[in-house]
Amino acid sequence: MKHIFEKGADSKAPTLVLFHGTGGTEHDLLPLANIISPESSVLSLRGNVLEHGMPRFFKRLAEGVFDEEDLISRTKEVYDFLEQAADEYSLDRTNLVAVGYSNGANIAGSLLFHYKAAWKGAILHHPMVPRRGIELPGLSDTPIFIGAGTNDPICSPQETEELNKLLSEAGASVAIHWEHFGHQLTASEAAAAATWFREQFLK
Repeated sequence: MKHIFEKGADSKAPTLVLFHGTGGTEHDLLPLANIISPESSVLSLRGNVLEHGMPRFFKRLAEGVFDEEDLISRTKEVYDFLEQAADEYSLDRTNLVAVGYSNGANIAGSLLFHYKAAWKGAILHHPMVPRRGIELPGLSDTPIFIGAGTNDPICSPQETEELNKLLSEAGASVAIHWEHFGHQLTASEAAAAATWFREQFLK
């Protein structure tokens, strides 16, 4: 997968793995990573799917309707890439924290749904429920931050609460930060994610 790796100053801090939204690139969330944990190493991915020329991490059939078969195969693709990248860059595979926005948050969330210990933790900005009707792996040691919008036209508050319920029932510790700016990722939401990250991982 096309990606960027930047080695951080603090080798003990979790490596941030970044996943852009639809139409983004591996450069989009680098400023966000700098806000969340400036000392961390960063691995930023570009999605391998193109929708009308816009990079995504998996196909969709319509707005909010995922191509489930493609989602499953792309989730494995990302998981396998992380294994390879951990070897290539000498990263602790157990010390990766996902940071995703929109479509990127959905693929990061899909890894939580499909693989035990995929992440040490996850910051999901405006995610949806990746899959329904499956049993999630145990997430008892996985803290998760969800940034959501009370008036998000793409990801409704009900969707956010459903995702929270599924993750919590699997044992995850979920914190939801609500904003009132639709689907966009705001500076205040980024600041809340940074505060949460420090409390979870940099004590």
